Amino acid sequence: MADVFGFQRRRALVTGASSGIGHAVAAALARHGAAVAIHFNRGADAARALADRINRSGGMAVALQADLSDDTAAPALVRDAAKALGGIDILVNNAGAMGDRRRFAEKGGDVATHVFDLNCRSLVRVTHAALPWLQDSSAGAVVNTGSIAGRNGGGPGAGFYAAAKGYVHTLTRGMAREFAPLGIRVNAVAPGVIATPFHDTTPPDVLAALRTSIPMGRLGTAQDCVGPFLFLCSENLSGYVTGQIVDVNGGQYMP
Repeated sequence: MADVFGFQRRRALVTGASSGIGHAVAAALARHGAAVAIHFNRGADAARALADRINRSGGMAVALQADLSDDTAAPALVRDAAKALGGIDILVNNAGAMGDRRRFAEKGGDVATHVFDLNCRSLVRVTHAALPWLQDSSAGAVVNTGSIAGRNGGGPGAGFYAAAKGYVHTLTRGMAREFAPLGIRVNAVAPGVIATPFHDTTPPDVLAALRTSIPMGRLGTAQDCVGPFLFLCSENLSGYVTGQIVDVNGGQYMP
């Protein structure tokens, strides 16, 4: 297979890769030639099974556990990934979660702190720790996972998550400006309603209502998100693209 993406000899760390979008992106990066560090917190079996499949097929992968809610975990994760892969060229910041769907009037700042820790704090710490390796790369790329919620404010009880993803979108643009002189591109993918374990706790009637708001008439899949991530990770295909938020939502939101 021709190396269209230019991932041969590239090294990628994907956080939150034991399931859903991160899992699919890590698998695709490896399939196209990248060596991949698959981060997980609780999904050990799935992460290690993916690493085993990649290694058995002739690729190179390692599964690494880290609880990124612990401030000391990010530097150790990045260090272990760089040691196992021989460096880091690509960082996909996918770790994050909705947290409890709780309205502001009901819970307020307690929930906000937790949700921002899950979705923002870990991204900042992992990216900061990875900077020396990304700067040493000839094709450094960071791709953050945003959300349609960061565009439209989210649904009932998801306002804190929406605010956190709005932070990710804005930080992506700020990082892009700051990191461009270092030779590092920074972009984000903003998925819409994607049928992954992320939505396991979303009530069926809510998902049904969301489906009716999507012009393409269906929920997205993790595979629907893979192409945009690979595009933004690839110096060959997006070498002049930075600071962008790429929406993948079936037409539900058109900026």
